[in-house]
Amino acid sequence: MALKICPDFLKYVKKPKTVVTVTGTNGKTTTTNMITDALEISGYKVLSNRLGGNIASGIATCLMSGVSLFNRCRYAIAVLEVDERSSLRIYPYVRPDYAICTNLARDSCRRNAHPHYIFDIIDRALPDSTTMILNADDIISSALKKDNDRVYFAIDRQPDDRSEPFNIINDMRICPNCQETLEYEYVRYNHIGAVRCPKCGLRSPEADFRVKNIDRENALITVWDGEKDSDYPMVSESIFNIYNELTVITFLKTFGVEEESIKKALASVSIVSSRFHSETVCGYNVISTMAKGWIAPACSVVFDFISGLPGKKELVMILEDTEDNITSSENLCYMYDTDFEFLNKPDIENIVVVGVRAKDFLLRLLLAGVDRGRVHCSETVEGMIQYLKLSRGTDVHIIYDLHQMEAYARIRNAVIDRIKEVAGE
Repeated sequence: MALKICPDFLKYVKKPKTVVTVTGTNGKTTTTNMITDALEISGYKVLSNRLGGNIASGIATCLMSGVSLFNRCRYAIAVLEVDERSSLRIYPYVRPDYAICTNLARDSCRRNAHPHYIFDIIDRALPDSTTMILNADDIISSALKKDNDRVYFAIDRQPDDRSEPFNIINDMRICPNCQETLEYEYVRYNHIGAVRCPKCGLRSPEADFRVKNIDRENALITVWDGEKDSDYPMVSESIFNIYNELTVITFLKTFGVEEESIKKALASVSIVSSRFHSETVCGYNVISTMAKGWIAPACSVVFDFISGLPGKKELVMILEDTEDNITSSENLCYMYDTDFEFLNKPDIENIVVVGVRAKDFLLRLLLAGVDRGRVHCSETVEGMIQYLKLSRGTDVHIIYDLHQMEAYARIRNAVIDRIKEVAGE
């Protein structure tokens, strides 16, 4: 309502003394919430749109909640998640002191075209005075605001990294300067890794903060901060959440938070349950992971992570391209950009696909080489139950889309009820 009455309302509402924005294709909500939690644990009074209202109206609502009737701001710092496409409507009025970009990758082509298009929007919108916190392992987003002060973070080569791109899509195979084919020193997923051009010398920037070692057994990451190595508690063992945690550490250290305070804060924070949730029910591990449907890299990295976990697995997926489970887009390209081949593993014993697009996902899984006997389809949550195997010693993974929270809740409840029934409880 405020923006309808006054289109430049964001110009007039008072902001905190320090404004931090977080944007990027993947990880911005998790990173925003972790930074907010860490700052609050460290004693800061933080204004944040942690529920994800990241377009202009959501930012307006958040900033309004932080001022008095007479427009006096009651907070010292704001941490705001900003939708990439909304940059041109927000940054002219909300000028961040620090702007974090987690990564830029292929998003829904219906909305965001391609990452270079989004890069141009963000690059034009951000002020020249903003300090950039950027991912050195992303050759696209690391080039944002080339004349601004910048702080880079990266993860050193790890034992399970590859030497050549392996995903179906890669949005940086060609050098943007000379059009030579880029070479990768190592690649983690899609175009995320260390890259160089053999012709003109373009290469990934040197990182100011680097994860040198990932110790999953002891739940620690070792971070070099330019002077020394320090061990931090690992919030999540998935590589994409290790990037999110490194982003948080990089910002907090740059902002001036003491190292011990950061460690204490990270030991207390967790990934928001709407993104990741794990529980044990009658001896069965039930793990829920959000994978943004329509966004191939986001789905692929989740599939890769789950397929690499030890032990036998049973998957229930709802990755619809519709928010109402009735109507559906004709755009199926994201399915064929997504690496369903990661799910063609013998320890993934059963896959149940739910939703009105279930048979389209079945076709994609068959093209990925998954045996027909291991894939089952159900357009409804109720019909899904008959296909659950629930073998003892098998973990149940629920993979769901951001726009399917209501259906996910019903699926989770149905899975838990079925487990209790099988267990005789």
